[in-house]
Amino acid sequence: MIQLDTIDKKLLHFLQQDSKQTNKELSNKLNLSVTAVYERIKKLEREEIISKYVALINKKSVGKAFVTFCSIKLVQHSKDYVVDFEKQVANLEEVLECYHISGDYDYLLKVIVADMDEFREFMVKKLTTISHIGSTHSAFMINEVKHTTAIKV
Repeated sequence: MIQLDTIDKKLLHFLQQDSKQTNKELSNKLNLSVTAVYERIKKLEREEIISKYVALINKKSVGKAFVTFCSIKLVQHSKDYVVDFEKQVANLEEVLECYHISGDYDYLLKVIVADMDEFREFMVKKLTTISHIGSTHSAFMINEVKHTTAIKV
C-alpha cells in the first residue's frame, strides 16, 4: 500500500468533492504548481488509489428513487453456485451494489427502480429466475439519511 502524505490526502479530498476541478484550481488550493498537481494525480491513478471518475446522478431526477435492499440466501455454498450467482447478478442493471456478506444471508443487494410495480417486476422476472437462490428478504428505503461516495483518507 502506498503511503499518502498530507498533500495527497488533501488532493483526494478535493477531487472527491468535485473531480471536474482543473489542475489550476487544485494547484491554488494546495499551493503547488499545476505540474506538481498533475504528477500527483497521475501517481494516484497509477497506484489505483483513484480507480475512475464518474458523474453522480440524482435518483429523483431520473425517476429511479425507489431503493430496496435485498438479502439473498443461496440454497448451498458450493463454489459453482457462488460464481454462477455472482455472474448473473452482476448483469442486472437494477442492482447498483452487491456484497457477499456474513450472517443469516449470503448476499446483500442494493436495488434501484422507479416504484413498487417496477420492483415487483424485477423480483418476478429477473432476480427470482437466478438459479441457486434459496430465499430473499427485502427492505425498502423510507428516507436517505446519509449517502456519500467520499472516503476519508
